[in-house]
Amino acid sequence: MAQVLVRNLDHDVKERLQQRARRHGHSMEEEIRAILRQALADQEAPAAGLGSRIAARFVGQGLTEDLLPYSA
Repeated sequence: MAQVLVRNLDHDVKERLQQRARRHGHSMEEEIRAILRQALADQEAPAAGLGSRIAARFVGQGLTEDLLPYSA
């Protein structure tokens, strides 16, 4: 496995990483690996289109029928 060294990390960032790792029951090193994996997985996931994002926002709000396509 590869190794990465991060220099000049702000003290506050290091403290927050340690706190987050404790909350998740991980070492700080494992927590950083999890953060990096998640960041890259999010980046690879295809972004939903605007219509899909709008529809997802209103799921369960009472619309029970499909909308008709718009025609001018």
